[in-house]
This record gives sequence, C-alpha cells and structure tokens, in this order.
Amino acid sequence: MKKLKRFLIVVSLLAAAFFIYVEIVNRNSVNMTYRQKFLKAVYPMWMWFTKLTGKNSQQIKNPDKKPVVDFYSLKDTLNNGSAFDFTQLKGKKVLLVNTASNCGYTNQYDDLQKLYEGHKETLAILGFPANDFKEQEKGSDEEIAQFCKLNFGVTFPLMKKSSVIKGDHQNPVFKWLSAAAQNGWNEKQPTWNFSKYLVDENGVLVNYFDPSVSPLSDEVVNAIKQ
Repeated sequence: MKKLKRFLIVVSLLAAAFFIYVEIVNRNSVNMTYRQKFLKAVYPMWMWFTKLTGKNSQQIKNPDKKPVVDFYSLKDTLNNGSAFDFTQLKGKKVLLVNTASNCGYTNQYDDLQKLYEGHKETLAILGFPANDFKEQEKGSDEEIAQFCKLNFGVTFPLMKKSSVIKGDHQNPVFKWLSAAAQNGWNEKQPTWNFSKYLVDENGVLVNYFDPSVSPLSDEVVNAIKQ
C-alpha cells in the first residue's frame, strides 16, 4: 500500500512539473488550445524521437531532370483572397510547405520563419495550410493567419487552405510538385503536414524533404545555399 501511495505521489509530481513546463514554454502563446500548447512543448522530444527512429525522414534529390510544365506558369490565391502569380518568384529558391495548426510538427512554423529571415534575399517560402492529415487544420483562412502571426511571427506568404494530396481536389501547385508529367521527375506527394519541396532559381524542383527533416537542418540549409 505504501509503495502504491509513493508511486501515485511521484506520478502527481511529474504531472505537475510537466504542466508547469508546458505553461513556461507557452508563456508568449496567444489563443492556443491546450493541445496546441502540449504539441509545442513536446516538439523537441518529438523531433529527437523521429530522428532516432527514422520516422518521416525521407529525402529525395532530383536526378538532373527538367520540368515539363513551367513552374512560373503556376498561380494560386493568398489566404486574404489576393491572387499570387509565381512569376514573381523568378531568381529565388522557393520552399513550398503544406502546413497545419494542430500537428506535432506545427512548431516548424517558427523554424520556417527563422529560415526565411536568414535567407530573405535568396529564398521565398510559401505555406499551404491543408486539412488532409487527421483533420489537423480545421480553422478558417483568417483564423490560420492570425494563429501564425500571433504565435510564430510568420511573415512569409500563406495560401488559401486547400487539399495537397493526390485526387480531384488537389491544389494545382501540389499537383505540379507531385506529378512527374509536370515537374519532370517526382511522384512523391506529402506524407504528412510540413512536407517540404525545394525549387531552385530556375524553376526546377530539386529536393523533397519529409516532415521530420527540420527547416533548420543542415540538409535543408545546405540545399538552399547550393
């Protein structure tokens, strides 16, 4: 009986300590649900675990193929309803990422913003909110924009929420990214939220990175610098 009581005391203390840790990590968070706070707090542990196990860590490199359909012919709509023409991306590398607000990888918004701030002159980042994976992006475009700005200081463009996986309703940009008949070589669609596609200064898709490859990893940063 005494052992059980001690065990319960230890568990209670650990739970209280973890609750305090979550609150400290989220001291500057605004309008986050407890789930979102929890996911933000455990993000470093989750990334360590995925690195250890190799989960969602695939990387694919272009085997020197050119696109069939011009990347700069693409268009999309920003989450404020404004048109976005890809011709304005000429001369820069472009990192395209499908995003979500209630995912274990959501803290990568912070990493993406840091990457963007460090390479503004040579890199454009485009976020594509999507509700494709376990319905982890249920918010409206306005709610998504506010969440990203208030909690992660996001200043790179976010597109109107859409579907990024293959099917009749797939976003045309992600259709280009995941169809060899358009991009020249890659058929890989996003495996989960925060999959990353890198397009070079000439509109060629050069890399795919799975969600567990951090935007600030050596692999991503070196690909941008090449």
